[in-house]
Amino acid sequence: MGNDVKRNYDREMEAEIASMGGRRPSLLLHSCCGPCSSAVLERLREHFRVTVLYYNPNIEPEEEYSHRKAEQQRLLGLLGGDTGWMECGYDHEAFEAFAPGMAGEPEGGKRCLACFSMRLDKTAELAKANGFEYFTTTLSVSPHKNADNVNRAGEAAGERYGVKYLYADFKKKNGYLRSLQLSAEYALYRQNYCGCLYSRDSR
Repeated sequence: MGNDVKRNYDREMEAEIASMGGRRPSLLLHSCCGPCSSAVLERLREHFRVTVLYYNPNIEPEEEYSHRKAEQQRLLGLLGGDTGWMECGYDHEAFEAFAPGMAGEPEGGKRCLACFSMRLDKTAELAKANGFEYFTTTLSVSPHKNADNVNRAGEAAGERYGVKYLYADFKKKNGYLRSLQLSAEYALYRQNYCGCLYSRDSR
C-alpha cells in the first residue's frame, strides 16, 4: 500500500532545507530554460549556493537551443548575485541515440522519461565530479511534467553517482504562475514546445 501513497515532494524539499540548520550548501541546478528557472531560482538561492547547468540535447533545432541558452544567461545577469553557470556543448546525438525508436510514444511517455534520465544522469555526474553537495532540476515547475517521474529519475541518478538529489515539485506554491510573472517582468522568451521536435509536432 505504501507505494500507492502520493509523495509530497515540496514538503520533502522543505524538510531537507530545515535539516540544513541555516547552512547554504552548494547545489547544481539543471535548467531547461530561463522562464522555468526564474521561480525556481527565487526559491532556492536563499538556501543554496546555486550553479545553473544548461544541458539539453533534446532541444532542436540548434538555433532554438542557442536562443534558450542566451535567455538563461541573460536572466542570470539580470538577477545578479552569486549564482554560477555551467554548460555542456550541443550534443543532440545523445538524444538521437534513443529518441527515434520512441517516436510513436505520447508526450509524457517513455521517450520523455528517457529524456529526463539522460539529463539528470549528466547533472548528477557533473555534480559529483565538481564537488556539489546537492543537485536538482527545474523540470517539475512545468504543469506538463509529472513530478513523480522527474523525481524518480533524479533519485536514480543520485544513487548511481553517489550525490544527494533534492526532491522538489516546483509547480507547488504557485511556482508555475510565479514563473509566468517573472518571465513577463524580465521580458523572457517563452518557447511554445518542450524542446524536441516530437513535442513541437504534438502541439
